[in-house]
Amino acid sequence: MTRKYFAGALALALLVFTAGTQAADKSHGLSAFGDLKYGADFKHFDYVNPNAPKGGAMRTWGIDSFDNLNAFILKGVKPDALSLIHATLMERAMDEPDALYGFVAKTVELPADKGWIIFELRTEAIFNDGTRITADDVVFTFNILVEKGHPQYRIIFAGVKGVEALTPSRVKFTFKEKGNRDLPLQLATLPVLSKSYYSKAPFEKTTLNPPLGAGLYNVEKVDPGRAMIYRRVADHWARNLPVMKGRYNFDTVHIDYYRDRDIAFEAFFTGAYDFREEFTSRSWATQYDKPAVNKGLIVRQTLPDETPSGVQAFFFNMRRAKFSDARVREAIDLAFDFEWTNKTLFYGLYERTNSMFENSALAAKNRPSAEELVLLEPLRGKVPDSVFAAPYKSPVTDASGGNRGNFRRAAKLLRAAGWTIKNNQRVNAKGETLTIEFLLFESTFQRIISPFVRNLKRIGIEATIRIVDVANFQLRRQQFDFDVVVQRYTMLNTPGIELSNYFGSKWADVPGALNLAGIKNPAVDHLVGKVISAKSRKALITATRALDRVLMWNHYSVPQWYKGEHNIAYWNKFDRPRIKPRFDLGMLDTWWFNPEKAAMIAAGTAPPKP
Repeated sequence: MTRKYFAGALALALLVFTAGTQAADKSHGLSAFGDLKYGADFKHFDYVNPNAPKGGAMRTWGIDSFDNLNAFILKGVKPDALSLIHATLMERAMDEPDALYGFVAKTVELPADKGWIIFELRTEAIFNDGTRITADDVVFTFNILVEKGHPQYRIIFAGVKGVEALTPSRVKFTFKEKGNRDLPLQLATLPVLSKSYYSKAPFEKTTLNPPLGAGLYNVEKVDPGRAMIYRRVADHWARNLPVMKGRYNFDTVHIDYYRDRDIAFEAFFTGAYDFREEFTSRSWATQYDKPAVNKGLIVRQTLPDETPSGVQAFFFNMRRAKFSDARVREAIDLAFDFEWTNKTLFYGLYERTNSMFENSALAAKNRPSAEELVLLEPLRGKVPDSVFAAPYKSPVTDASGGNRGNFRRAAKLLRAAGWTIKNNQRVNAKGETLTIEFLLFESTFQRIISPFVRNLKRIGIEATIRIVDVANFQLRRQQFDFDVVVQRYTMLNTPGIELSNYFGSKWADVPGALNLAGIKNPAVDHLVGKVISAKSRKALITATRALDRVLMWNHYSVPQWYKGEHNIAYWNKFDRPRIKPRFDLGMLDTWWFNPEKAAMIAAGTAPPKP
C-alpha cells in the first residue's frame, strides 16, 4: 500500500456532477452527464457479493511512518486507509464513470439552474458513539474544513456562497454562480464530522487520538509511526444500505509500516502481512521465485486497471528562475532516456507517458480536431505553435544508452536559452551554474534517477539527489522548497475543479496546494475553465484534449511511465466477487476472508486458486 498524502476526505476532489431525473425532484443518486446505472430500488452494486461473510483480517503495509490521525488538515503525515472511519453524504459507484448514491444522505435535490443543492439525511444515520448525524453537523463540517482545514478545501468549495440547516435532516448549499457542473458532487462526497466532538477536541491540531467518525470502521489500535488497526463496527447503521451491502467484510484491517521497501518486501513472504500491490517492475519480474509462491500459498495476478492513469512525472518548480524558460525544461527532458530505463531497469513492463490524462479517452493522441481548434485558435501566439500540429510525444532513443542525438538537441536548446559551457558546466550570463536537485523521501527511486543524473552531467547540468525523511519531504513539498519532485496526478473519468488545484494560476503560491510546478498560464486557466463548464461528455473530451496539448507542449514536467493494470500478490486466504469493480481494485471493500483457506495455508497446503 503506497503513501497517500491527502487520503480520505481529500478524495472529494475527485468527483463531478449533474442531477438525477427532473429538476429539483428528489433523487437517490447523481451523475455527471446522464442516466444512473442503478435505479432507486437497487439492492447492491453489481460488483459485490451481497452474501459475503464477515470476519477475519486483512493485513497490509505502508511505507515509512505517520504522526497524525486528523485527515483534514495540512499538518502531519496521515496513515493509510484513514477514510475507513468516516462517512460521506454519498458514495461513489466504482462501475460508473462519475455516479454517486445515498450514504448519510438519503436523497438529494437540485434545481434546473443548479443554483443550489439540498441533501436530506437519513434519520437512522449516527456517529459511532451513537449520537445522531444532523444537518448542523454537515454545516459545521463544511465551515470548519473551509476555515481551518487543508487549503484544498478552500479551492474545492470556493464556489459555495453559503450553507444552512433547513431542518434537523435537511441541509442546503447555495452557490455563487448557477450552472456549476462540478461543485454539487464535490459536496456530495463531503465527510460528515461531529460538531459536538469537535467542540471539545481542537480541530486544527495534529493528534494521535482516534477521532470520532461515522464510517464502517473505528480505530482500534495506534502504534505511533509503526502500525494501525481498524475494527469493523459490527452493527453499523449503514451495513444493509444498497451502497454498503456486501462491502467492508473484514473484521479488522491491519497496516504495518516499514522504513525500508526491501525489508517490507521480504516480510511479505514470511507471512507478516497478506496483500501487496507491486509497483516495482524489477521485483515483479525477478523476485517472486519464492517457496510460498511456488507452493501456491501466495497467488500472483495481473488485473485490468481501467481508471485513467493520469500522469506521473518529474515536475519542475518554475518559481525558481532557472526553470522559467521552456527550452531549459525541454532540454532536461531530452536527457531522460526512458527506452534504456524501461529495458534495463523495468524489464519492458511500462509504456511512456505522453499525456496528463494517459490511459483514457481524454488524452490528446491525434492532431487537434475541428472542435479542439475552436478552443485553441483564440490562444494562438499565447501557447506553443506545436499545440496546433501533432500530439505531444516524449523524446525517443534506441535504448542503447548512448542518446547522443538527444544530447545534441538539448545542448542547442540550452545555448539558445543563454546557458553556455564553462569548465564543463552550464552557466548563464551572470556566471550562475545550472544545478538540479531531485528531492525524495525514500531511496528506492534513486536507482532510476541516478542514470538521469549522469545524463544531465553529460550536457553540463550539475544534478544531485537529496533524500529526506517523509515529514521533511512533505513540509518542503507544501512550501514549494524544491527544484524537482516526483508527483502523480490521478485523473478522473470526469475531470473538473481539481484541475484548478493541479494547474491553476490562483493556487500556484498557496502552501499545500497541488500546483507543484507553479504554473501561471492564462491559457491553461482558460482551458481548465472550459473543462469545468463542459455541458456534455463530448464537450468535456474536447476541452480536456485541448488542455492536455497546452500542458504537455509547455514542458512543465519530464513525463515518466504507466501501465494499465494492477500487479497484485496475496496469501490465498481470501475470496472475491466474480466481477471486479471497473474503476477500482476493490480489495479492502469487496473481498472477504475464507477461514478454510487460511487453515490450509497454516497446514502448508495450497488452497484452490481463485
